[in-house]
Amino acid sequence: MIMFALTGVLVLAVGGCVCVVWAARGGPRWVRGIAAVTLALGSVVRSGNRRRRIGGGDDGGGGGD
Repeated sequence: MIMFALTGVLVLAVGGCVCVVWAARGGPRWVRGIAAVTLALGSVVRSGNRRRRIGGGDDGGGGGD
């Protein structure tokens, strides 16, 4: 079951990337819409990772030499 979910997420991510490239080359309106959603979701994920890094303090890396 988890394999189907991960495969679905992978297909959506690859499809979104394809739409971003196609929209940059002047694709149809629906492709530009999907590209805009993909880019917006990417910025949300990036800002979430940035907040986690800033607020976390401990990166779990160990080896303090």
